[in-house]
Amino acid sequence: MRLVALEEHFSVPHIQSRIDAALVIKRGYPAPDLPSVRPEIDDRLKDFGPDRLKNMDESGISLQVMGPSGPGADLLSPAEGPAMAREINDALAAQIALHPTRYAGFAHLPLTAPEAAADELERCVKKLGFHGAMVNGTTDGKFLDDPMFDPVLARAEALDVPIYVHPGIPPQAVREAYYGGLKGPLPTIFARAGYGWHAETAVHIIRMALSGALDKHPRLQLIIGHQGEGLPAMLDRFEESFAGAIPKFLQRHPAEIILNQVHVTTSGFYNLPSFLMLMQIFGADRVMFSVDYPFSSNAQAKAFMDALPLSPVDRVKIAHGNADKLLKLKV
Repeated sequence: MRLVALEEHFSVPHIQSRIDAALVIKRGYPAPDLPSVRPEIDDRLKDFGPDRLKNMDESGISLQVMGPSGPGADLLSPAEGPAMAREINDALAAQIALHPTRYAGFAHLPLTAPEAAADELERCVKKLGFHGAMVNGTTDGKFLDDPMFDPVLARAEALDVPIYVHPGIPPQAVREAYYGGLKGPLPTIFARAGYGWHAETAVHIIRMALSGALDKHPRLQLIIGHQGEGLPAMLDRFEESFAGAIPKFLQRHPAEIILNQVHVTTSGFYNLPSFLMLMQIFGADRVMFSVDYPFSSNAQAKAFMDALPLSPVDRVKIAHGNADKLLKLKV
């Protein structure tokens, strides 16, 4: 059976290393001149050759739909970001051209320049054959519901491609207030994979529902990973809490908006109870397999997928059918 993974990552160090170190540090990434704490992952991020393909083959991964790991062009000024985003996207497109049946792409967007970002998304979809965009958290502390990003949302809707809302490092003030004051590496872990990434992505999606951004673009589809970033467990509470306080400008209840416009991948989460809850809340038509490579293991993700108690029809949907349809993948 085909197995499509769509929260998969790459880097192009010769491009990304040109970002000013002060911007990188301010955003929460390690200082570029420090030794890497994850050299093996860094090596896998920049590899598009036989090692990546061998790793995929050993776990039965048919296709990786890739987006860049940060830092990226969304850290740069509106004058500088578009050119770097174009370079990163062209670099990915060149690798896809070498392995068109194994690799596909999400556009990287220069979000500090929203009009240029919308144009870059269109270029990537129409000229490079990409299948949507991947956004890594906030941009200058702003979520996608901010009116400045409406050109990007409108263009994605017009192009009928999804936006993958991927976790990003929380802004500095949030890191200090919510995750600081602990010893050693704990603040960093807590702010990122330990909890902060997932909570912030859930907030991102909820804001897009409450603000009317998704109501304004009802055909726009979003993707989130990690079995829903905690949203499946909270959606009933969310619906109950806002039942008497839905703004008149919203056409639908915010929970309904989320269930109609958000798809969820299994990336990086291999817990059966949370998966069963995800299936109950979002349904098999909105769940897709993913790995989060190289931050998570292809082999572990495949073993989890193989062990899931699914009907044959739902297994096909989650393995590749839903992704094929949503991303319009060539089969």
